[in-house]
Amino acid sequence: MRECISVHVGQAGVQMGNSCWELYCLEHGIQPDGQMPDDKTIGVADGSFNTFFSETGSGKHVPRTVFIDLEPTVVDEVRTGTYRQLYHPEQLISGKEDA
Repeated sequence: MRECISVHVGQAGVQMGNSCWELYCLEHGIQPDGQMPDDKTIGVADGSFNTFFSETGSGKHVPRTVFIDLEPTVVDEVRTGTYRQLYHPEQLISGKEDA
């Protein structure tokens, strides 16, 4: 099995990355909290979503990604956005002030 890790850096990278992960979730039937409903079969037959997501013991699908920005506001938008439960806090890295 192949695995893909995404690294999103800077304001544009974080904003584009957040949009991409929203699209990946929609394409693979994964909810904003990382759960996949039992009635979903999108991408399940071939397990293709495992390339981009890792599954936890509780059945939650977590993106294989890291968001990094020196300025915290854009990463904070991800932390408080619709898909905030999708990411582990260690995946959202920000500084305290702008460069």
